[in-house]
Amino acid sequence: MIGLIILGCLLAAGAYKLLRAMYFLRKAKRLNARTAELQTEVDAIRARTASGKDEEKAREAAAVVALGFVAEADLDTENAQPVPPEDTAAGAAVTAGDWEAGADYVDAAGRDWELRWHRVRVLSEVAAEDDAFLLAWQAARPSDPTAALVNADTAVMVAWNVRGSQAGSRTTQEQFRLFRELLLTAREQAHEAQRLADPADPVPYMVEQPMAHGLGYSHDEYRTLWSQIVSRDPKNLTAHTTAQQYWSQKWRGSHELAMDFAREAAAGAAPGELLALLPLVALVEQESWEKDLEPSAFFNEPAAAAAVDAALADLAAADPADRRAVRMRHLLAWLLWWQDRDAEAVEQFRHIDGYIGALPWRYAGSPKGRYLNARNWAVRVTTPGF
Repeated sequence: MIGLIILGCLLAAGAYKLLRAMYFLRKAKRLNARTAELQTEVDAIRARTASGKDEEKAREAAAVVALGFVAEADLDTENAQPVPPEDTAAGAAVTAGDWEAGADYVDAAGRDWELRWHRVRVLSEVAAEDDAFLLAWQAARPSDPTAALVNADTAVMVAWNVRGSQAGSRTTQEQFRLFRELLLTAREQAHEAQRLADPADPVPYMVEQPMAHGLGYSHDEYRTLWSQIVSRDPKNLTAHTTAQQYWSQKWRGSHELAMDFAREAAAGAAPGELLALLPLVALVEQESWEKDLEPSAFFNEPAAAAAVDAALADLAAADPADRRAVRMRHLLAWLLWWQDRDAEAVEQFRHIDGYIGALPWRYAGSPKGRYLNARNWAVRVTTPGF
């Protein structure tokens, strides 16, 4: 009898546990179902919010375009400004094999060394893809200094194309090996171009600058090369910006060396020579390299504000027809926006709008996204009734 009672108790206890387990199981299912319902509601809210933000962004973009600015789809991410028709014509001519037209195009720059460098680069970009015209040119004029110069610059471009634009950690050892071999060959060709050149021409030495980056010239070696350039053209802006890259953290120097170089060059320039560009470049380079920097704080430090003011004064004194000024305008638009000087930023955006193949936009994962965010914000907050 006692055994039956004990057995009954055990069965009752088991039944109770079973019923309790079933109760909690059903409760858990109800909770899970409710949780799923809530998650669905949250997702729907997020979707509506995202949709609302997208609609608001689209309305803002349309309003900015209505004010005369360029639509996202029409932004040129390759060029910093409209391509001169003479560049297009020269590129088409040499592509078709007319090397004489290319030679005349470069030589027409005369002793405007900045323009000569630019025009050499236009032909080099074609030759890096198809050098048939260059080979014909060299065969017809073996000692032509312009042909030798284009040949050296083309060799540099081919080397950099092999290396690619990825960081060193994403570049293969084979790429590095070929890169170095090609640069060593390019250096020989640059030295030949220097031998043939007009003694006053700095461009064959400017062509060697990227080789110094890739081959790792020592600081003393680079200073020797630099002396060859500035003794011929002391205020060449392209040469200075390329030199600043050498002195930067990502190549053969540091943030401090790059900024020191920039400030010294800017301080030694007359208003309108545009060398006040260099401290702006140094600021953007440092911010892009140092991932821990907060741009809203860094770009508002007194030194940054002073650099922007100096650049604005330099730009105001420059020749309005100077095509180099656009490089300053791109950087000023970005930095003025960070400094909440939106009206001044809009002025620069109006000058550069439509072309964003320049620093700082090309340093972003989405150049269009960076540009539109800054431009549209500045336009919105400075337009009454926007």
